[in-house]
Parts: sequence; structure tokens; C-alpha cells
Amino acid sequence: MWDPTKYLAFADHRSRPFHELLARVPAAEPRRVVDLGCGPGTLTETLRARWPSAALEAFDSSPEMVEAARARGLDAQVVDATTWTPAPDTDVVVTNAVLQWIPTHPDLLRRWAGQLPSGAWLAMQVPGNFAAPSHALVRERIESSWRAELGDVLRDQVPVLDPAGYADVLSACEVDAWETTYLQRLEGPDAVLEWITGTALRPVRARLDDEAWAAFRAELAPELRRAYPPRPDGTTWFPFRRVFAVAGVR
Repeated sequence: MWDPTKYLAFADHRSRPFHELLARVPAAEPRRVVDLGCGPGTLTETLRARWPSAALEAFDSSPEMVEAARARGLDAQVVDATTWTPAPDTDVVVTNAVLQWIPTHPDLLRRWAGQLPSGAWLAMQVPGNFAAPSHALVRERIESSWRAELGDVLRDQVPVLDPAGYADVLSACEVDAWETTYLQRLEGPDAVLEWITGTALRPVRARLDDEAWAAFRAELAPELRRAYPPRPDGTTWFPFRRVFAVAGVR
């Protein structure tokens, strides 16, 4: 279950990659724009503002996120990205921090690129920090103490490709692929733990009851503090790698 409030706790850091991705999409007057994985709709509103004459299609697999997006006045729908097919007039598809949850996403990208009309744009961004301490420590904690309860969660994690990998996946298009590591300054106690609670730890939280979840957090928190020590002013530096690709359909 997604928690829109927890997800938006770091809205500024989460929105910056979206705007940098969108800046590389040169579409002038698209007929239909799709936000594939719209979340709570805060960034979908950016698409509506940039292309006001386009039909806007927004969906997410989380009913909680869709409800939050609808509260913003968006006509969002609950849709599984793995079964979605672009309408014939779809000229822009944006998928921001979504595909890392889908093991088959390279195949989906190839399929969508083949289904979009000539001149359309497919823009994607995924977190690329699978090997960072924020994720590695979670895997180590599960392996050492929680394998019985959470062992299969490890098998569900989806490593993402590097920019060259996505350029190969989308090689039938004109591709601009790159990566950026953001040095994020997080505020508050156990800031990295709070960050990953809204994203990477979501499957863990869904599996554990309240007591077990509190115990898991209590074990993980000091390990994350050692990996990401708080600064004297109480903030924490959190390097975060992201991978981008913008593909123009020929």
C-alpha cells in the first residue's frame, strides 16, 4: 500500500528529476499526454500546465495514489502499467520513478516504443541506487534476521539498467540517455530511513504487522545512521543516483 503523505514528505527532492526529464522532451503540441504512474498527481499538474490543449491521461496502480490525484481534480484511473497500451494519438508518455517496480519493464519500453506514432516521445526516469547503502543494508538486515518473514521480498526487487542499457532497449528510436547523482540534504532524525520508508521499504511494511515493523526499523535505523551520519546542524547528506532516457519515435 502506498502512503501519499509519506511519499510527499520529500516532495522537492522527488520532483526535481521529473522537471529535468521533462525539460528534455521537445514536443510542441501533442494530442495526448500520458503520465504513466501519476502518484498523487502533483507532477501531473505540470503536464497539464505545459500542454493545456492535449488530452491528459493519468493512471497509477495504487488506489490510494489515484484517490489523492483525483482530489487535485485530475481524471486519474487505477491501471496496471504492464497491461496498458497507448492510444493511437498518444504523442508523449512520461513515466517517472515507476518502472523500477516492474521486472519486465525493458520489454514494456520496447513494446510502447513500437506502438507509439512517429514523432511521439517516451520519457522515463528510474532510481539507480540499488547498490547504495540505503538498499544494501536493507538486504543485509533481511538476510541476517528477517529471512523467514521477508526472504521473498528480496526476489521481488528489480535492478535497473544503466544509461547505455536503456539506450540499447530503445535503439529503434533517437535516444538521449544519461544519469545524475543528486546530493540531497535531508532534514530530521533518521532522515534516510524516513525517505526509504516511503519507497523502497514499502513491500517490507506491507508484509509486517505494526510490532514487527517497529522492530525492523529499530534494527535498521542505527545502521543507516552509520552509513549516512547526521551533520552538526542535524541534516543528512544522501547521494541519490537516477537514470534517465528520452526516446523520440521514428
